[in-house]
Amino acid sequence: MDAEGRLLALRAGAKNRRDPAADDATLGLLLALARLRGVRRFLEIGTAEGLTSAALLLALPQAEGVTVECDEERHARAVRNFENFGVGGRVRAVLADAADVLPALREPFDLVFLDGPKAQYVNYLPDIKRLLSPHGLLYADDVLLYGWVNGREKTPPKRRSIVRRLRDFLAAAGGDADFTVRVFGIGEGAALCAKGAFSAEEDALLAKTGAEIPFADCFPAEEE
Repeated sequence: MDAEGRLLALRAGAKNRRDPAADDATLGLLLALARLRGVRRFLEIGTAEGLTSAALLLALPQAEGVTVECDEERHARAVRNFENFGVGGRVRAVLADAADVLPALREPFDLVFLDGPKAQYVNYLPDIKRLLSPHGLLYADDVLLYGWVNGREKTPPKRRSIVRRLRDFLAAAGGDADFTVRVFGIGEGAALCAKGAFSAEEDALLAKTGAEIPFADCFPAEEE
């Protein structure tokens, strides 16, 4: 079985175990944007089993990555996966809380894939902005969270706090003049935060998804 087939099998296995893994549409868009941008350095927050980083490294032979995971078992699986795919020499897998790692990082990244604890997105944002290269892209996953954030589905009372935190993240990114922010109903919602403007090629790619959501729709009236 070739690398692509092995990756597909591992992704299917992770989904069956309900282990965190970017869904197919999310991964497809992430890879397409990374290729268009010629990404050479990326940062992933929320490694899980390393399958998203592995896909990026396989698709981008020139790229190197840093990926952060706080769960020891998932981190160990990711390290094994990186070695099995032959990309271990191009990725630094860090076992730690992203809140402790991000302030210590200094090197710029062309792409940041944010798929860690949703309540922490807004806290991570200042360091992510600092770490992004001048024309870098932040891809924040799961920002609509089952349709709760944009009001498509009613938020369970116990989840209102995390929904507010995600809206805080979107408001902070959208209110930053250095970012161009667009939201898409892909997976459980994607916020694409570009330093500067999106290119014409990216605009064409994103238009083809047919999934863009008006930014204002992420802030419906608070539920009683």
